[in-house]
Amino acid sequence: MTPRPESSGSHPEQPADQRRTEPPAPARKKPAAKQQPAAAAAKKAAARKTPAKRTAAAAAKTAATAKATVQKAALKKTAAKKAPGKSPAAKRTPGGATAPAAPAASGAPPAETRGRDTARTAPVPEVAERPAPPEAEIAVSPAVDSGDRERLLHGTHHAPHSVLGAHPVPGGVAFRAFRPYARAVAVVSGGMTVALHDDGDGFFSGLLPLREVPAYRLRVAYEGTELETEDAYRFLPTLGELDLHLIGEGRHEELWTVLGAHPMTHQGVTGTRFSVWAPNARGVRVAGSFNFWDGTGFPMRSLGSTGVWELFVPGIGEGELYKFEITRPDGSKTLRADPMARRTEVPPATSSVVTSSRYAWGDAEWLARRAQVPAHRAPFSVYEVHLPSWRPGLTYRQLAEQLPAYVKDLGFTHVELMPVAEHPFGGSWGYQVTGFYAPTARLGTPDDFKYLVDALHRAGIGVIMDWVPAHFPRDEWALAEFDGRPLYEPSDPLRAAHPDWGTLEFDFGRREVRNFLVANALYWCEEFHIDGLRVDAVASMLYLDYSREPGQWTPNEHGGRENLDAVAFLQEMNATVYRRVPGVVTIAEESTAWDGVTRATHHRGPSGFGGLGFGLKWNMGWMHDSLQYMSHEPVHRAYHHGEMTFSMVYAYSENYVLPISHDEVVHGKRSLVSKMPGDWWRQRADLRAYLGFMWAHPGKQLLFMGQEFAQGAEWSEAHGPDWWLLDPHYGAEADHRGVRDLVRDLNTVYRATPALWQYDTEPSGFRWVTGDAADDNVLAFLRYDADGAPLLAVSHFAPVVRHDYRVGVPDDVPAWREVLNTDAARYGGSDVTNPDPVKPEPQGWHGRPASIRLTLPPLATVWLRPA
Repeated sequence: MTPRPESSGSHPEQPADQRRTEPPAPARKKPAAKQQPAAAAAKKAAARKTPAKRTAAAAAKTAATAKATVQKAALKKTAAKKAPGKSPAAKRTPGGATAPAAPAASGAPPAETRGRDTARTAPVPEVAERPAPPEAEIAVSPAVDSGDRERLLHGTHHAPHSVLGAHPVPGGVAFRAFRPYARAVAVVSGGMTVALHDDGDGFFSGLLPLREVPAYRLRVAYEGTELETEDAYRFLPTLGELDLHLIGEGRHEELWTVLGAHPMTHQGVTGTRFSVWAPNARGVRVAGSFNFWDGTGFPMRSLGSTGVWELFVPGIGEGELYKFEITRPDGSKTLRADPMARRTEVPPATSSVVTSSRYAWGDAEWLARRAQVPAHRAPFSVYEVHLPSWRPGLTYRQLAEQLPAYVKDLGFTHVELMPVAEHPFGGSWGYQVTGFYAPTARLGTPDDFKYLVDALHRAGIGVIMDWVPAHFPRDEWALAEFDGRPLYEPSDPLRAAHPDWGTLEFDFGRREVRNFLVANALYWCEEFHIDGLRVDAVASMLYLDYSREPGQWTPNEHGGRENLDAVAFLQEMNATVYRRVPGVVTIAEESTAWDGVTRATHHRGPSGFGGLGFGLKWNMGWMHDSLQYMSHEPVHRAYHHGEMTFSMVYAYSENYVLPISHDEVVHGKRSLVSKMPGDWWRQRADLRAYLGFMWAHPGKQLLFMGQEFAQGAEWSEAHGPDWWLLDPHYGAEADHRGVRDLVRDLNTVYRATPALWQYDTEPSGFRWVTGDAADDNVLAFLRYDADGAPLLAVSHFAPVVRHDYRVGVPDDVPAWREVLNTDAARYGGSDVTNPDPVKPEPQGWHGRPASIRLTLPPLATVWLRPA
C-alpha cells in the first residue's frame, strides 16, 4: 500500500468548523507507515471518536455537516463556471475532511462528473506555487448510509457487495465491514494496518487515500480473541452468465455443480461458495457452525432475475454445518436446509454439511459393458433391499463387505435400493425425501455410499435406486414454502396437497422445479454411477384427480384428467437420462393402464400422447392377480384360473417387471409365504411353485429381501429380515435354507437360458401350451430365445401327484431334460421329479404335433429344456 502525499489541508482530528482551507504545499514524500498492533489501532480509532454513547449521533452530525458543505460547494461551483480559469476539485484526507486539490490533469474529467465508483484523485503536481482554489466540496463519507444499513441489519439487502468491501470513491478507497460483535476491525495490506472507524451496530468504515483497491485482509478483534481473514465482500460472483442463463431457462443439466455449497479456490483464495434459488426472498444469509448460527454478518447477493443468491465465504471448508436464513416477503425469517445439499447431518438433526468428493472409482469395466445390451433384452432379476434394516447397524462400507457377496451368491443381476436420499423419518422408508441430493447420513458419507455402489459393480451387480419425484414432506426447515411462498409446490393449496400421504406435490409446470428434478435424476446416475432409477408413485403424478373427489381438482386445458405438466416432466427426465447416461434404465411404478409408459417419447399413441419414455414398468396387475390366485385353497383355484392367465392378454403392451416388493409384505399384508394357504409344508411348496412360475413368466423379476428364505413374519424397518431362521441351530433352518437354495438355482438357470429373458417384450418369445387346464390347476407354456431354442415351463398348483400327465410339445425336439423342479428334496419338497430325459411321442396334444408324458409333483413348477 502506497500512502498518499501529505497535505497541509484540514486536520482530520479538528472539528469541521475549525479546519483551515488553504493551498496545498509542494508535495513531499511521506515516510512509510508502520504496522500498528490491533490493540493500538483500536485505541487510536477510539481516540478519534466521541464517547460511546455519542457514536451514532456523531456520525449523523458528520453526515449532516458534509451534506451542507456539499450543497454550499455546489453553489460556489455554479458561480465558478462563469469565471474563466477556475476549476476546483475536492480532495479528501484519511480522516474524512476535505482538502483543496490541484487542477485536474490534462484529459481527466472534472470532479463533478465522476461517479461514486469510478472517481480517482489525480496526484498533486509539484509546483512552486499555486493560486488558492475556492472552497472545496466534501467527498463521499465511507460509512454505510442509513438505507443500506437498515437493509443489512434486517437481512433484506439484495446487493451487499455493492456496499461492503472496498470501493473507489472521491478521495480514495472506502473500506466498509459488517462484523457484528467485533470490538475493532482493521485493514491489513502490505506492511500497513489501518484501523476502521466503529460506526456502531457492527459496521466499520474508513477512507484510505489510495488510487485503487489494494490486495488486503481484515483483522477483526473480538472480546478475548483476534483473527485475520479475507473479506468475503471483495470477491466477484462465482457463477457465470451461462450458468445463470441456464438456471433461468430451467435447462441446467448439472445444477448440482452450481447451486449448494462447494469448497473451491476463487481468485486465489480457498473457501466455500454458497448459492441457493429463492426468488421470493427479500434477503438471504448464510448461517452455520462457522458463525455460531448467526447469519447477520453473512448476507448473500442476488444475481440478476434468476432468483439465485450467492456468497463466497473464504476460509470455510468441508465438514462445516450450514443453513440458509431467508427473509420472507412478509419480513419474517425462516432457517432452511439447502435443497441442493450433497451431505446432511444424521437425522433427526437437519443441517446441511459442506462436502466434496475424493472418491476414486474402480468400476470402469462395469460401466463400459452395461450399455451393450438394453435392459429389456438382458437377464434382469432384482433383489430389493432396505439398506438400514438389511443388516441393522451396518454402515455403507460394512454393507459393501457383505451385500455384494450375498447377492452374487444368490445369482441376482441387480439390487434395488429403497430410497437412499435423506429423509427425516425412518418409518417413511425413505419415500418422504428432504435431501434430494444427499445419501442418508444414517449409514455414512456420500463417498461411503459410492464405495458400496463400486463394490456391487465390481461383483458384477447393477444398482437400481428408488427415486421419489412425486412429492415431498411439509417439514418447516425443508422445501415447503421454501422462501415464504409456494415455490417447489403449486400455489393452489388443493392442487399442492397430496391426499394420501400428507405431503406436497411438486409443481411440474414450473421450469426451475423441473430442472431441479431432472438434474437430480442425472446427479444420482452420473455422480454415484447408479444403473437405474425406479420412479415411485408415477400414477399419482399423471392424474389430476388421483385420490381426489369431484370438486377437489381442476381439469387440464383440454378438459381432461391428465396432468400435462407431469407428462412433460417425465418425458424430459427420461429423454435426458437416456441421452446423457448410456446403459441406465428407468423403471416406472405405475399402477394404471396409462398408454405408452415404456414407449419412446417421440412416438404418439392412440391417446394422442407421446410415450413417457421409461425403459421398464412394474406390472402391478400381474402381482395383484397372481397373489390373489395363490391365496385361495387349491380346491377353489379352478374358479380363479383366469387370474393367472390374464396377464398374457397385455404382457406385450409395455416392458414389464414382475414385482414382489416391500409393499406386498408389510402392514397386515403378511409375508409372501404366509399368503399361501394350508399348513407349513403346503405354504412352502406353494411359495416354491409360485417363484418358479414367476421366473418363467415373460418379464423381469423383483423379490424383496427376506422372501428369498421364506420369512414368516411381515417386514419391519425396525429389525429387518429374520436372519435367525437360517441359523443351523434352529430346528426349521433346513426349510428356510431350501427356499433360498431354490432362489439361487432359479437365478442360475435363468441367466444361462436366453429363452427366459431375451424376448421378454416380444410376442414371438412366448407360446401357450395349455392355459385353460383350470380343473387340473395346471399352466404350461413355451419360451423361446432369438435362435428359437425353447424352454418348457409347467406349473401345477394342486396338492396331488399327477402321473403321465400329457403335455403338447413341438416335434423338432428329440428329447426334453428337467433342469429345475421346485419339489426337489434339496429345496424341502417331496422329491417327485423326472430324472430321465423325456422323449416326445407322435401323439398330438394341446394343438401341438407331439406330446410328452410327465410326472407332475404336488404344488410345483417344472422347467425342461432340449436334452
